[in-house]
Amino acid sequence: MKADAVFEGGGMRGIGIIGALTYLEARNYQWQRVAGTSVGAVIAALIAAGYTSKELKDILSELDFRDFLDKSRLQRLPVLGKALGFFIEKGIYSGEYVEHWINKLLKAKGVRKFRDVTVNGECRLKIIASDITKRRILILPDHLPEYGINPAKFSISKAVRMSISIPFYFKPVQFAHRDGISYIVDGAVCCNFPINIFDVAGLPRWPTIGFKFDGPEISNTKQGKTDPISFLFDIANTLSAEKNREWLKDENLVRTILIPTEEVRPTDFNISNRKTVSLFKAGYKSASKFHKDWDFEEYTRRYRSSASLDQSSI
Repeated sequence: MKADAVFEGGGMRGIGIIGALTYLEARNYQWQRVAGTSVGAVIAALIAAGYTSKELKDILSELDFRDFLDKSRLQRLPVLGKALGFFIEKGIYSGEYVEHWINKLLKAKGVRKFRDVTVNGECRLKIIASDITKRRILILPDHLPEYGINPAKFSISKAVRMSISIPFYFKPVQFAHRDGISYIVDGAVCCNFPINIFDVAGLPRWPTIGFKFDGPEISNTKQGKTDPISFLFDIANTLSAEKNREWLKDENLVRTILIPTEEVRPTDFNISNRKTVSLFKAGYKSASKFHKDWDFEEYTRRYRSSASLDQSSI
C-alpha cells in the first residue's frame, strides 16, 4: 500500500518508530512522502533517501548514542564548560556530530540536497524546525524561498541539524539569510507532530499515517532536579507541549500509531540495550494493532464527509 508517513519528535524514543516501520514495511507499505520533527526528521530524511526499516535497524544496532553528546571547545572546558556553553553558546552540547553523521548516511545513498529527493517537481521530504528569531514555524524546504534561499540546493543534513536542536540542550543553528540571521531550534517548539502536513482539499491519493509516542512525560523537577538548566528544560518542554495538542482530533487519532514510551525520556542517551529492545518491540506491536484496525476506505468516507462540510461552510 502506498502511504505518506509523519513522525513525531521524541529523541531516543525514535527507536520505537523503527519498530513500527519494520512491521508495516513487512506488510508492503511503501512510503511516498515523509515528514518529521527532531528525531522524526532524522528518520524521515533517511526514509526519503531510500533506507529501509531493516537498514535503519542495522544502523541502530551499531550506534553509541553518547556520541551525539559532542561538545565544542568552549563546552569541553573543565568545571565551567557546561555552564559557559549554556550561557554563551545557548546549549550544553554542540549538535555538530548529528549533522555529520546524517550527512554521511545520506551520501551513501547519493543524497545531499533537497533536489535529490524531489520527484516530478514535488519534494518527498518535509522537515520541521522553529525560527525563534522570527517566531514562526520553519518547514524545510517549503519556506526557504521566503528567506531568499533556493530550496533545491539546501542541505538536508543541515535541515535535520536545525530540527534536532532541543532548546538549551543543543546549540541553536545560526541561519544566515537575506534578512539577517535567525536562531533555529527544535521543531517541537512550534509543531512536534505535523500530522496534517500533507492534507489537501478533496480526497487523499493515499493515506497519511502518523507515528506518535504515548506515555507520561517525566519532568526534571518532578525527579528533584532543580538546577537552572533542568528548570529551563522543563519550561521549554511545557511550552511546546501546550502548543502541540491539536493532533487530538478524532480524524487524526484514527490515522496515528501510538507507540508506548517505555519510560524512556527523549534525552536518555545512556539508554540500556534492554530498553532499546523494549522500545523497538513496543513500536512493532503498536503497528500490528493499528494495521489490524485500520480501514482506509472507512477513513476516506469520513474524510469526504468532513471535507464536504468544510467546503460548504466557506
